[in-house]
Amino acid sequence: MLETEVFQHSAMGTQAGVGMSHLRNVTQAAKEAVQKAMTAANITQPDFVFLFASLGYHQQKLVQVVRQETGNCPLAGCSGQGVIVQNEADESNFSVAVMVIQSDELRFTNRYAVGLKEQPTETGQTIASKLLMDFSEQAQAMFLFTDGITVNFDRLMTGIESEFAQQGYTVPPILGGAAGSDIEMKATYQYCDDQVISDGVVATLLSGDCQVIWALNHGCVPIGQERKITRAQGNKIFEIDHQPVFEVLREYLTEEEIQAWDRTIVAFCFGLKAPNYAQDHDEFVIRYLPSKDDVAGSVTLQTDVVEGSSIWITRRDPEKIAQGIDTIAEHLNTQLQAQSAKLIFQFDCYGRGKSVLGELEKQRLEQKLQQQVGTSLPWIGLYTHGEIAPIKGRNGFHNYTLVLAAIY
Repeated sequence: MLETEVFQHSAMGTQAGVGMSHLRNVTQAAKEAVQKAMTAANITQPDFVFLFASLGYHQQKLVQVVRQETGNCPLAGCSGQGVIVQNEADESNFSVAVMVIQSDELRFTNRYAVGLKEQPTETGQTIASKLLMDFSEQAQAMFLFTDGITVNFDRLMTGIESEFAQQGYTVPPILGGAAGSDIEMKATYQYCDDQVISDGVVATLLSGDCQVIWALNHGCVPIGQERKITRAQGNKIFEIDHQPVFEVLREYLTEEEIQAWDRTIVAFCFGLKAPNYAQDHDEFVIRYLPSKDDVAGSVTLQTDVVEGSSIWITRRDPEKIAQGIDTIAEHLNTQLQAQSAKLIFQFDCYGRGKSVLGELEKQRLEQKLQQQVGTSLPWIGLYTHGEIAPIKGRNGFHNYTLVLAAIY
């Protein structure tokens, strides 16, 4: 079952446009993407910019040029395995997408913090305190872009929630994703105005007179029996069923696949039992394994795990991915009730892209989704290393999942 949430307000005037470029020269690519976005929006000066890009570009230079071309207006975004716009989902090393927004009703407030690897909770407190310095009672959602390699989302959220609670506020719905890298998983990048950071988080509050809805769905199925996590610490698993985790993995993977970890995890993941409140959404919560430690004998997740928890080995299922496209579109359209969305954001796991589906099938499904939701809408998306969206009012982290959000 898909999860869709609504926050009731009435949207007014918003002009937005999206531009994409594949040019290899970073300056020319940034200028082309901005120019296309400005033309689509029919504006000369935006109020806010979202920027997503792959890793072929010099990241600091890319952000610098986009800022110059948009009059140094506020900017948020991150790197990814690829970007998504209307009529195209591109996973090449040279793809950049820009969304420009001018609105008399929507307000975007962006902040950043670093230190996820060593101090995830403190980093959450820091980003929350920065946002709360200019917090609006009309805050409707938060867009969150984290480092996709070093994030421990549970501990990050502990920090965010504690800071909001201390100041008497409730954390709004959080949508977004974990920044992506190339296949070697060396680094990811987060953008906030002129800053390009790693091991960090960029948060953008959306405030104003609007409605925000979203739907999400993963495309994974279990390939083995239920097992138990018998030794774990934080977000690291050492033993499953009282066996070293690598012994268990060898039941499913060859030694070559274990050594080629960065490529193997595109299609190989864990499934944890979904919490009770999410059982009618899906039976499993899917978890990506960004790294392993051969010396310590552990694999790392992007959220904490608890000893004694049930765990399944899972894989991507193309049929379930395809069915999820229809369900997501249906849920969004039901909530939109024939109203036109002002903005569309798509956060899609890179493990649901061409590496699993193949390029032609990936493009076919993306085209099908856009045709059902709207082919003329300002639409920007990113292939991420983790997706963020609430289920049953609780902000959560997902893997191998498609999150589609609409603002109207």
